[in-house]
Amino acid sequence: MLLTHEDITAIWLSLKIALTATALALPFGFAVAWLFVFKTFRGKIVLEVLINLPLTLPPVVIGYFLLLLLGKNGWLGQLLQASGFPVIFTWKAAVIASATVGFPLLVRSIRLGMEAIDLQLIEASRSLGASWPDSLVTIILPLSLRGIIAGSSLMFARSLGEFGATIIVAGNIPGVTQTIPLAIYDYASSPSSGTMALSLCVVSVIISVAVLLLHELLGKQLDRRGLQ
Repeated sequence: MLLTHEDITAIWLSLKIALTATALALPFGFAVAWLFVFKTFRGKIVLEVLINLPLTLPPVVIGYFLLLLLGKNGWLGQLLQASGFPVIFTWKAAVIASATVGFPLLVRSIRLGMEAIDLQLIEASRSLGASWPDSLVTIILPLSLRGIIAGSSLMFARSLGEFGATIIVAGNIPGVTQTIPLAIYDYASSPSSGTMALSLCVVSVIISVAVLLLHELLGKQLDRRGLQ
């Protein structure tokens, strides 16, 4: 398997972006899922539509909207530029793109985990004097772990394969913003680089299989603890 220095950089950058996007989105995903499951409020349906919109929109459309928001003419882009924190065409833009595209998958998985919780457990803890934070930490969070693990795995895998939104806001700069999918795209455009593209495809498959195996192992570990 042939890998150049730029390929290794692309692999490392893909892992870095996927891990960062997942870590940053996780607390927000947990909070949104909790809001959907345990709270009733006006505009809930509208919020659900907005959260799930990235699942139906083409990634290129999401990338273009992010470009309008984070670009030099966007209000957030101007604010970041004035703060000395440019985002467009950096790996940070790829993180934002990956987090935006994968966020609905994270929320859905955590939400499914929360919806399986017996509400009587929460009511019993509250009747025994447990505060809301206590119930959250001792009941909701532990019983949502399977959903959290599943959502994190899905979002990591989705971020690892993100292409459309990333190429719009981060570009395809070798050694700077070029991830595995972008590098494969470059190699696939050249008839003489088929072997290099195949090498990166194999690496991508290996990483994906490792993520799935880790997910299954953690799930079985949780099942064992539940039976004890």
